[in-house]
Amino acid sequence: MIPRVLWITGARGLIGSYLFGQAALLWPQCRVVAVGRPELDLTEHTRVRDQFLADSPSAVIHCAAISRSPICQADPALARRHNVDVTRHLAELAAGIPLVFFSTDLVFDGTQGHYTEDDSPNPRLIYAETKVEAEQIVRTHEQHLIIRTSLNYGHSDTGTRSFNEEMVTAWRQGRTLKLFTDEFRSPIAATETARAVLELLERNATGTVHVAGTERVSRWELGQLLAARHPEVQPRIEPSSLRDFTGPPRPADVSLKCSRAEQLLGRPLPRFRDWIAQAEPLR
Repeated sequence: MIPRVLWITGARGLIGSYLFGQAALLWPQCRVVAVGRPELDLTEHTRVRDQFLADSPSAVIHCAAISRSPICQADPALARRHNVDVTRHLAELAAGIPLVFFSTDLVFDGTQGHYTEDDSPNPRLIYAETKVEAEQIVRTHEQHLIIRTSLNYGHSDTGTRSFNEEMVTAWRQGRTLKLFTDEFRSPIAATETARAVLELLERNATGTVHVAGTERVSRWELGQLLAARHPEVQPRIEPSSLRDFTGPPRPADVSLKCSRAEQLLGRPLPRFRDWIAQAEPLR
């Protein structure tokens, strides 16, 4: 199904901006609407409802969230207001149409790795707790789809939204990054995430689907890959271990298995190492 009107919340964020651009390009017959700040505060539920009724979207992709773990840890009530209450309201408004909700690999505790959609979440961070709560709300609607993804590589308008932008900025400032050799994710390019999600929406996919890179990569390995791409910023990295980390909880291995997505899409999702070897560096 190609929607007649598509709402995308968080369209100024990393994944949302790629979704907005690709949807407008791939579906010229679809009116793609960016929903959220500064025009509309999603926590103002009456205004959101009025705008929803005015636009009458035939599908919603909900990317907006407070995703910075330190902010969520410091203010759980704020995190739940934005990540849970907003999702509940949107899911209710969109009860009769497809809604795609973005969740995270961090819903898992990291003790196992290679998680499938059937594995039970066990969040260790407030941010992840809010995503699990929101997933439970979304799951009550038959037409809705939960996408769990991992670290996304890309370029944002602010230059601060992606892990690669943060690392390159640190190197430009002359900082040395200490990167964990024993923390693993499944990184993917935001352009690949957007492409897959739009295909899944078009195919009327529902339930929970993992969309991530099909490669288990450590933070240290990520740093090496990015350093090789950006010699112009004189990157400096040092290996470190989670055993020596004294901050908030960090799951060790939340790598994802994406077999369900690949089956639905009829094609493989890329290994991050292969993708970045062919992509142009972001500057």
